[in-house]
Amino acid sequence: MPKYFFFFFLLILGISCNENLIVSAYQSNPSGVWAKEDVKKFTFDQKDTISSYDIFIDIRNDDFFPFSNLFIIADLIDPNGNIQRDTLEYEMARPDGEWLGKGLGSIKENKLWYKENINFTVNGVYMLEVSHAMRKNGANEGILELQGITDVGFSIEKHK
Repeated sequence: MPKYFFFFFLLILGISCNENLIVSAYQSNPSGVWAKEDVKKFTFDQKDTISSYDIFIDIRNDDFFPFSNLFIIADLIDPNGNIQRDTLEYEMARPDGEWLGKGLGSIKENKLWYKENINFTVNGVYMLEVSHAMRKNGANEGILELQGITDVGFSIEKHK
């Protein structure tokens, strides 16, 4: 019996590995609250200036997230200090309220497209800064403490 368990474990491990994954990182939000001033900063060293890559923003949310969409501001800063700023909107739930994303239980993981088929033209350390830009309809001020976002991350994969 232990022999079969070991082979089953290896099979699952082999299936779950993503051979295209270059880098992945997460930062947790205390008590599942993402503060407006809490800009998530990720750095990565990029030496390949020829291949194409896909960048994803990875979000984990729970049932306390009160919205069906998520607005994010993302800054990609190259080694020379040049900034590419994007304001992004992602759908987080279906119209019937069912959460999108993967996961069992109350936490769902969303792999959200950020940049597709991108070439890093400069060799060196890049920084990705991610912040939320949520506000209630009709409000001028943004939401200071966004409930229900447990983790914020990013991942880079080789473009298929």
